[in-house]
Amino acid sequence: MRVILSNVKLRINENIYLKDPETTPLGRKILSQSILLIDEVGFEAFTFKKLGQKIQSNESSIYRYFENKHKLLIYLTSWYWSWMEYRLVFETANLVNPHDRLKKTITLFTEEIKDDITTEHINESVLQRIIITDFTKTFLTKEVDEENKNGFFQIYKRVILRISGIIKEVNPDYPYPESLSSNIVEGSLHQHFLGQHIQTITNCNNSVSPADFYIDMVCKILK
Repeated sequence: MRVILSNVKLRINENIYLKDPETTPLGRKILSQSILLIDEVGFEAFTFKKLGQKIQSNESSIYRYFENKHKLLIYLTSWYWSWMEYRLVFETANLVNPHDRLKKTITLFTEEIKDDITTEHINESVLQRIIITDFTKTFLTKEVDEENKNGFFQIYKRVILRISGIIKEVNPDYPYPESLSSNIVEGSLHQHFLGQHIQTITNCNNSVSPADFYIDMVCKILK
């Protein structure tokens, strides 16, 4: 699978960026170093000026790729969900039983990610930490309706619908597949956050993973 993914070009909505960062060494450096910097200082404190200093480039050069840091965050989260979608497709392709596909899917979307060495400019394990803390900031804005209309969240919605399709295979009569699907994905991010920062209000810890919780919950719901 690693060989296959290394040859895949993840397609991101062209409306999100001004110049495709994947097409130049500077663009790829912007992506890789922005991930590390956001993880280090937090998205609120992250600025293009700080990123420019980190990559030893003019701040204006970053603006040639992204209009603002909000668009950059949407790009990074879109990249992540596109990468997760490819993982989902390839890692469940040979699973015939829908229950097995669903359990594998839940595990994929709730596990702690390890860096994929085939994507040299993206550290997926660090990017996941950003997804956990900052993904909802991409759409909890006043501009969400317009950005949704422009397809900014198309990849994420496609992921949710893929998972809901597997849920329907397991139990075609279950009335809330999309709600359950989005709950699995976003809820697991919340459980990771609680496990890292506010442990008293989650059962997820070193011995109980979000995957354990969601596999147990979903299997009981759908039986």
